[in-house]
Amino acid sequence: MTDTHAPAIRTSGLRKTFRAADGGTVVAVDAVDLVVQPGEIVAFLGPNGAGKTTTVDMLLGLTRPDAGTVEVFGTSPAEAVRAGRVSAVMQTGGLLNDFTVEETVRAIAALHGRTDRVELVLERARLTDLAPRRVEACSGGEQQRLKFALALVPDPDLVVLDEPTTGMDVGARQEFWRAMRADAALGRTIVFATHYLAEADAFAERTVLMNHGRIVHDAATTDVRAAYGGRTLTFRPPAAVDGTDGIDADWLARVRRALAPLGVTDVDVSAASLEAAFLALTAEASTTEPIGAAR
Repeated sequence: MTDTHAPAIRTSGLRKTFRAADGGTVVAVDAVDLVVQPGEIVAFLGPNGAGKTTTVDMLLGLTRPDAGTVEVFGTSPAEAVRAGRVSAVMQTGGLLNDFTVEETVRAIAALHGRTDRVELVLERARLTDLAPRRVEACSGGEQQRLKFALALVPDPDLVVLDEPTTGMDVGARQEFWRAMRADAALGRTIVFATHYLAEADAFAERTVLMNHGRIVHDAATTDVRAAYGGRTLTFRPPAAVDGTDGIDADWLARVRRALAPLGVTDVDVSAASLEAAFLALTAEASTTEPIGAAR
């Protein structure tokens, strides 16, 4: 019986090893203790090989741990998946190229007995206009959005995403997370593995840092950011001093002198990020919002 008051995820002493090519043993996940409450948005952040995907596989019941326990809503991962309480968006596979987008969603909806949700999930994943398109004709980003739509079909309480935007361009990643934010606003628990710092920073309320199979830091994302780096203040200079050849040196010297009494010892001048420039150049409509922001 499912415990209605149980955490969305609870692991204790979770461990998984694999046989290496040289005959040795690789420890992929090592003594992971984790509790995720219903309604939380949690990022697993770490470099490739940190153990994120193996942990996700065990949360979904795709891989059996060598030691430790894992529960999802108070029951086994397999039972939670069968009950439609958990869905996943994985990195690769899972789609039939000969089906259209709509046919794919309808087939999965029929398996779950939820054909009433086809139009809703297509709209939620912003795929309504792509419904007649064959899967093989969809871009990588569009296929990931299709997987997201499939994950929403059973109306799950928990959505698990494994590197969901790998292979997407900047615009596709932005579009995907807009759809995810809209769904998170409905109160679902969302857990996602990523190696993109910006994704964890922008979307997750809590970040679990993993390295070498272990959790090395687990806290509110703002606290993790503060623990591993300082704060920065970015502002836009007046157009009169920001020419094509760079910022006016005399003006910059005056800024440094003005900030010195406040204890500011370093003023760095840098161009906007490539990602920000790309989005600005490809935006359909201009905006009057200031580019600079404190963070």
